[in-house]
Amino acid sequence: MAAQVPLIPVGLEAARRESHEAGMCDVEEAALQRETRLRLAKFNSMRGKEVKPGEFWDVVVITAADRQQELAYQQQIADKLAQKELPLGVRYHVFSDPPGPKIGNGGSTLYALHCLQQTYPRELETFTVLLIHAGGYSQRLPNASALGKIFTALPLGNPIYQMLELKLALYVDFPGNMNPGVVVTCADDIELYSGGDFQVRFDRNGIIALAHPSTLSIGTTHGVFVLDPPGHTYQDLEYRTCASYLHKPSVQKMRQSGAVNTRGDRSGPHLASEVVYTDSLFYMDHGTARLLTGFFQELGDVGCEIDAYGDFLQALGPDATLEYTENTANVSKAESKLIEVRKKIYFLLRGTPFTVIALNKSKFYHVGTMEEYIYHLTDDPVLGAELGFQSSVFSIFPDRDENGRVCVIQSVLDTKTRVSPCSVIEYSRLGPDVSVGKYCIVSNLCINSRSNIPDKTFLSSISLMIDGRPMYATILVSTEDDLKKNVASLADLKSLRIFGRSFLECLEVWGLGSSDRLFSGDEKSLSLWNARIFPGCVTLQKSVEVALEMLRGLHGQPSASVDGVKRLSIEEILAYKDVKDMLNYRKMLSKEIASEGQKEMLDG
Repeated sequence: MAAQVPLIPVGLEAARRESHEAGMCDVEEAALQRETRLRLAKFNSMRGKEVKPGEFWDVVVITAADRQQELAYQQQIADKLAQKELPLGVRYHVFSDPPGPKIGNGGSTLYALHCLQQTYPRELETFTVLLIHAGGYSQRLPNASALGKIFTALPLGNPIYQMLELKLALYVDFPGNMNPGVVVTCADDIELYSGGDFQVRFDRNGIIALAHPSTLSIGTTHGVFVLDPPGHTYQDLEYRTCASYLHKPSVQKMRQSGAVNTRGDRSGPHLASEVVYTDSLFYMDHGTARLLTGFFQELGDVGCEIDAYGDFLQALGPDATLEYTENTANVSKAESKLIEVRKKIYFLLRGTPFTVIALNKSKFYHVGTMEEYIYHLTDDPVLGAELGFQSSVFSIFPDRDENGRVCVIQSVLDTKTRVSPCSVIEYSRLGPDVSVGKYCIVSNLCINSRSNIPDKTFLSSISLMIDGRPMYATILVSTEDDLKKNVASLADLKSLRIFGRSFLECLEVWGLGSSDRLFSGDEKSLSLWNARIFPGCVTLQKSVEVALEMLRGLHGQPSASVDGVKRLSIEEILAYKDVKDMLNYRKMLSKEIASEGQKEMLDG
């Protein structure tokens, strides 16, 4: 085969290089992989069984963006419990943000703590709580938009792991090694670590955060800890005091603040010459949680977007100052009361004990974008080995050597279906004349006709209920498209791009005009997210056929105009989504795959 230019985006190529530079030696990697597999095995032994007090979390909370998302999450958790995919005897809750302005994961933390206090007024302070932030609509990974990024499927486990199961597995040792309190984490990241002879213990007052050695470049997009000098002996896991916390700092700021560690600081032989310690999850004791709950009740309404990391942790440490409270660079919409609320949080938390656990042999992975999702599930040999990812899990799919870098999850593929490397297929049924290109995501589809899905295509169908009638819509974009980018007016539409081409050019190919009615929602925010271009039809098959017609048109092949077809934006698709029908479709696939597996066993 002739050599080809790799399709991996520049940003991911840089991430791979940085990961290698700050990577581990083979012995350390083996230790991390061994400890990770032990945690997975421990969690597997708990699935579908009643857990004993102190053996697992007392409470698991998932936050949601709104009431509709809350109901979708609750239904999926109920299904998982019924199918014995989660430990039993645990109090699982979903709390959606109150109506009004976006409040960020900091506001969600305050509101969730308030809800817990209302639900368990007497018992709460004896509980170990895991709080997972999963609100938002996953605009950078739209196959997770309808059912939630905490329910993103992974090529692992039987029954299949989603991000929820993976988070619970990786944190399975925490409840038995912590004082009552709350661990706060996000839904789209993965933390792996080797503690050697030591365990992560959340057994100190105040707030305790985990820290991971990273390159300076990675530090500019995360939170960075300014740690006091270490002791004389190098350990895999170290408790360090923290002078201050920097949120997405510049390299210059990291150097000025003393956040940069070098080999001379004996940060470990596996690290790059210069590293910083970046954040992931953190623990707070119930005393601190009580402070925040009281603050929320006094505030009455958050009314602005605050960050659980940037606005809580920046208030901690002896070197913390008020300076950060007026920096709104990382806020999507700076409400008028934001600075006032930040200052109140600063004075509330100032002086709270702050400990950082430096995990010198650890990895932090983010799986929140289409490009990251494809890379980590198909083309990242390190994470795949650490977690035991498979190229095909719970699927009917011929195991061919040339498809070793393909990821197929709970799908039915014909023996003649052609899938190129570095593509993810989930919850789909593909016929014999279907060809999938490289770096694609195919989700919730049913394709029986002759179809060619080009490289870097995202294609996903969603069940809808509109005015009491079932419908189906299919989203088609490039895996490199920025769905969040918006322009202020129709005159600026030429700067929007889809499938690497001008949005206006694609509209012309599809026979569509650029009127005000082309977009849903706020007219001041025109984006691919709220562009009414995605076909909605009465059958799943028809919706997919129209979407494929649109793809053919972009590649110079004959295609019909979609002007007469009902068109919806992703924003509208999510508003009309029929979660029950989507889950029923997945259950139907599951039964078919299980039945085929039993048949093969009998034939064997």
